[in-house]
Amino acid sequence: MPRIKSPHLLVAESGADREGHGLRRTMGLFQLICFGIGAIVGTGIFVGLSDSVAQAGPAVVVSFVLAAVTCVFTALSFAELGGAIPVSGSSYSFAYAGLGESTAFLVGWCLLLEYGVSISAVAVGWSQYVDELLHSLTGLQLPHALSAGPGDGGIVNLPAVVVIAMAAVLLVRGVRESARATAAMAAVKLVILLAFCVIGFSAFRHGNLVPFSPAGLGGIGAGTTAAFFSYIGFDAITTAGEEAKNPRRDVPVAILVCMGVVTLLYCAVALAAIGAIGGGQVAGRPAALSYVVNQVTGSTIGGGVIAFGAVVAIASVVLAVMYGQTRILMSMSRDGLIPRVFEKVSPRTATPVAGTLVVAAVFALPAAFASLDAVMNLCTIGTLAIMAVVNIAVIALRRREPALARTFRVPLHPVAPLLGVGFCLYLMYETGWTTWLQFAVFLAVGLLVYLGYGRRNSTLAAGDGAVTPDATDAALQEA
Repeated sequence: MPRIKSPHLLVAESGADREGHGLRRTMGLFQLICFGIGAIVGTGIFVGLSDSVAQAGPAVVVSFVLAAVTCVFTALSFAELGGAIPVSGSSYSFAYAGLGESTAFLVGWCLLLEYGVSISAVAVGWSQYVDELLHSLTGLQLPHALSAGPGDGGIVNLPAVVVIAMAAVLLVRGVRESARATAAMAAVKLVILLAFCVIGFSAFRHGNLVPFSPAGLGGIGAGTTAAFFSYIGFDAITTAGEEAKNPRRDVPVAILVCMGVVTLLYCAVALAAIGAIGGGQVAGRPAALSYVVNQVTGSTIGGGVIAFGAVVAIASVVLAVMYGQTRILMSMSRDGLIPRVFEKVSPRTATPVAGTLVVAAVFALPAAFASLDAVMNLCTIGTLAIMAVVNIAVIALRRREPALARTFRVPLHPVAPLLGVGFCLYLMYETGWTTWLQFAVFLAVGLLVYLGYGRRNSTLAAGDGAVTPDATDAALQEA
């Protein structure tokens, strides 16, 4: 029988670590929405748009919509579970409550891949736009040896390391400071992208959309898989469950608002870019949005402004995603599945200082030296697998815990979660058999780690996590 931890036990255990120092509830609905936008909007649209256009052409707008539909079904499941189980573990905790410990560990293992590759890849994208911004302002560029890893012809990507270090420092100082910084950066990048749309649509030509789908349905499918990376991060909202003031109400609302805003924004930006200069010029071009503005305005000033927006936007993604990773590791550590260092919360800052510094050091290495192109599909398939598990967990918990208090319910249950699983499986299929093989090896390694360490050190198996009904009721009322 699988080791399943009840939602009530998860909530009762949240908010305090072994030293007795808990996280502080300081984030309201507005901060959660800004945090979600901060986690989603970044490299995917500023850097990854050109890759999606290369696959689908002008039909990339359809690809963005299909990727959004895939995410929306899962976002509904995240909204239900985030309101019912407001803890920091996100999809890891949801899998623990719905499907058991071994599945939860593998979900956490995949989250390490998703967030790790995301942070490193986003940091590399940040380096590209820093170089573009420097060139726009001064006419100079960073030495290639110090702005690219060995796989891209350089020695070390120092700007990528710098942005990860800055995010770590801000996260260590406290969640209130991090939330304020994320809100400010979210506002800046929304203004920049809206300004880009105004400039792009001012030069819009219908002929630039023809042929609309040069690679047919296959190109749209490949573009959808590439565009999916642009939506990674919305699940990070649920990692704030222990630091939100009213998580049962605000977490579901923040998820749904973010997905709606981001989808509309992505489609508008893609349409404006292609309509202005054509898909052929956007495809495969680094810093594509700056290039579009430079072509439309005939000046590098506008491109410099877009580059500044990208620098801010991508930095906010590093901050938000790193935040989510540290909170998930804290939850896994609290359950005994990984070393205890990750669950220790500073009594002064109310943040997991040691865990944050470890995460920053580990993820800075691939950002500085590795070429991440080879593992991007592996990151995508891992993320899709997590989303499929969350949809299944909703169905399992509806059957096992029908009386669980839910502030939001997935409409058309169980059809909507099953559709979410179906879309995830389709995009997983599009990644190709070599990616499936890599993913199987990755899961096998994770299973060995669980059997060798996690299963033997689990607090649930040892009975360390047991709480009384009175303690559970008190914890639920406090949450």
